[in-house]
Amino acid sequence: MSMPSAFRRTARARRAVTLAVAAGLGVVAASPAPAREPAAAVDTYYAAARGKTGPALKAALHTIISAQDRLGYPQVWEALKATDQDPSDPGSVIELYTGRSIAKSRSGGGSGEWNREHVWAKSHGDFGTATGPGTDLHHLRPEDVGVNAVRGNKDFDNGGSPVPGASGNRTDSDSFEPRDAVKGDVARMILYMAVRYDGGDGFPDLEPNERVNNGSTPAIGRLSVLKQWSLQDPPDAFEQRRNETIYTTYQHNRNPFVDHPEWVGAIW
Repeated sequence: MSMPSAFRRTARARRAVTLAVAAGLGVVAASPAPAREPAAAVDTYYAAARGKTGPALKAALHTIISAQDRLGYPQVWEALKATDQDPSDPGSVIELYTGRSIAKSRSGGGSGEWNREHVWAKSHGDFGTATGPGTDLHHLRPEDVGVNAVRGNKDFDNGGSPVPGASGNRTDSDSFEPRDAVKGDVARMILYMAVRYDGGDGFPDLEPNERVNNGSTPAIGRLSVLKQWSLQDPPDAFEQRRNETIYTTYQHNRNPFVDHPEWVGAIW
C-alpha cells in the first residue's frame, strides 16, 4: 500500500523508538494518556480499505496493519505497563479478566502476580513466544497468574462455572467466557489476529471458527459468539487508549476493529 509522504515521515520518526529499543536502550514508556490520533490521520491510515467489504476488506486491512514494528518477548513486560496502565493509578496495571488493579512491580509467574496472557492462545497455531504473533501487543494483556492458568488455551464461548477469584468470568472443560466489560475487547483482539496473520509471513494462517476444542490448529472459536460480544461491548476509552499507545509508541499499527467495530460484520 502506498502511504502519503507526510504519514511516512511520521512513521519513520516513530520507528526511531523501536530502533532505540533494539540498540539496548530499553522500551520507552508511553505517556499516561496519549492524545487520540486526529480523525483525519486515522482515515488516512485506512484509506486503502475505504468502500470495501468481505474478503476485499480483510485483505486491505491485512496489508495496512502488517506494516508494524515488533518487540521481543522480554520487552512485552514493560510495554504492558504502559498499554494497560490503570488510569487512576500510574503505578498499576488493570488485569484483563479480573479487572483488578495490581502494582506494575508485581509481574512474574508466582501466585498473586500478573503475567502475559496471550488472548489468542499461543498453542493455537503453535507460534509460542516468537517475535510476531507471540509478541503482538494487540492480543497480549496483563492477567493474574492463577486466572491465566484457568483460561489456559481454551476457546471462547458462553457458559460454564464461575472462575474463582475472577468475578463475572465462567469456564468449563473446553471454553472460557470473560466478564461482560471485556467481552468485546476479547473479540476484537481475536479478530485482529485473524486479519494480521494470514500465513504469508512464515506464521500460521490464524482464523476464527465455530468450534471449541481446537487444540493446536491455528483456529479459535466460536466466531458467532465473538461477533455477539463485539456488538454487546463496544470499544470504551480504555481500549481506545490502549490501541493508541500501541500505535504511537510501540508497534505503529492499529487494531482496525477498535477504530471501526462495524468492520467485524462487514468481514464475517
